[in-house]
Amino acid sequence: PGSSMRDLRFALCALCGLLAGAAHAVQRSAALYDHSHRIVSYAHGLQLQERAVAAHGRHSSAREQPSGDERRPMRDSLILLQHEAVLTLGTGSTIDNIVTRAEELPFEVVRTTRGGEVTYHGPGQLVAYPVLDLRANHQQDLHWYLRTLEEVVIGALGEFGVQSTRINGLTGVWVGERKLCAIGVKVSRWVTMHGFALNVRTDLADFRHIVPCGIRGRQVGSLHELVPDVQVPHVRDAVLVHFARQFGVEAWRLPSPGPEDADLQSLFRAS
Repeated sequence: PGSSMRDLRFALCALCGLLAGAAHAVQRSAALYDHSHRIVSYAHGLQLQERAVAAHGRHSSAREQPSGDERRPMRDSLILLQHEAVLTLGTGSTIDNIVTRAEELPFEVVRTTRGGEVTYHGPGQLVAYPVLDLRANHQQDLHWYLRTLEEVVIGALGEFGVQSTRINGLTGVWVGERKLCAIGVKVSRWVTMHGFALNVRTDLADFRHIVPCGIRGRQVGSLHELVPDVQVPHVRDAVLVHFARQFGVEAWRLPSPGPEDADLQSLFRAS
């Protein structure tokens, strides 16, 4: 990762993703809020999602028609970030899967609105929060959405020569018996929140405090165990390529891009 050859391959994959998007039934751009270079508190990450949902609601009620080269108001968003160390619980999850006593935990526990059991977020883990209108732009099918998120991660890992897969009945992405990616979502009026967490350079020792996702007898893994020199930006680029391909994104819009987004703009044209 980081070599000119890999950069060229990602650029070619990006082009393929755009071509795939052009063949998609709904041609559109999506907003990319890239905070993957930052360590963000869970509360801040939730606030970013809520703002995107609020903006989504305004756009979805708009009746503006495109004129000339103008596009319709943007509907879908993708937020990328890393979190400060935290344990999160799904709506129906039990604290029985937290094996360390509350007073001995080194980080906070947050009850969320997503599905799924307890999981860990922390530095070195790429978290993706898609805010998508499944009804307007995709499919009104939660099963399809979860499987498509898995396909994004499977494709991204494949860019590093890592063969990953699903396990029947267990949402997420696995390499052998080790889970590299956890998925937990909320869908309200067919608008999505939360998403997936992919271990890139994650300190796996922090998982010792829980039974990850409530699945006993299974281990978690991190991509750097298989690709030692991998870094979060490399994985971010691969995720963007495969997210665009799977969800039909033609172009990424980068709201208020900063200098750290220059490498993104070399891969994806923002309209």
